[in-house]
Amino acid sequence: MNVAHAYVEEARSETLRYLRNPGFLLPIILFPAAFYLMFGVALSSKTAPEAARYLLASYSTFGVMAPGLFGFGVSLALERDSGLLTLKRALPMPPGAYLLGKMLMAMLVAAAVGMLLLVLAVFLGGVALDASQWLSLLAVDILGVLPFCALGLLVGTLFKGQGAPGLLNLVYLPMAFLSGLWFPLKLMPPIIGQLAPIWPSYHLNMLALSAVGFDTGPAWPRLLVLAGFTVAFLLIAARRLSRYG
Repeated sequence: MNVAHAYVEEARSETLRYLRNPGFLLPIILFPAAFYLMFGVALSSKTAPEAARYLLASYSTFGVMAPGLFGFGVSLALERDSGLLTLKRALPMPPGAYLLGKMLMAMLVAAAVGMLLLVLAVFLGGVALDASQWLSLLAVDILGVLPFCALGLLVGTLFKGQGAPGLLNLVYLPMAFLSGLWFPLKLMPPIIGQLAPIWPSYHLNMLALSAVGFDTGPAWPRLLVLAGFTVAFLLIAARRLSRYG
């Protein structure tokens, strides 16, 4: 019972910490929504109505990458620098409570990003989705944040607090572009399309596109690839944390 309470309290404190820092939280939630309003609603509704549905999937993938990368990467790097992580590891709480708290917070923010984009798509973009598609896209968004939590965790073990935000932007933005989240891969040079499957964001985007009705092939290979990315990043990060703190 005490172990369960420790997990709950760590998750609660992590949630409160982010809610009390709107300067960090609001840009993560509103940035993809602003892009979707400009390109998915204002432009696409007039020139290519079907593009609003396509960009809903792409920008939801773009949006859920950030809570994992920055929520884990930046905060972990800062907490390592300040000594807070060392203090937490010395406390009598389960080792997994720290990671679970951050993970639940990232999933909650991903759900907020996905829901906001869905509301904009349906009520402003004229995108017609049934209930199963709503639920499928939200599930993809919420669970799809996990590989990026693991990647953010790895980056947080590699760099100090001041360097982590810049490096994460160098990972976040090029990965989004090279995965076809801003422009369809068929409109880009062939080499980019050939290399796109090396990025986890590409596979998550394929699942998001499938959720809103596009045919992207079977889902299980995408799920296996994303699970593999998640496990690999976590194992490397855990090894570094055990060695270097």
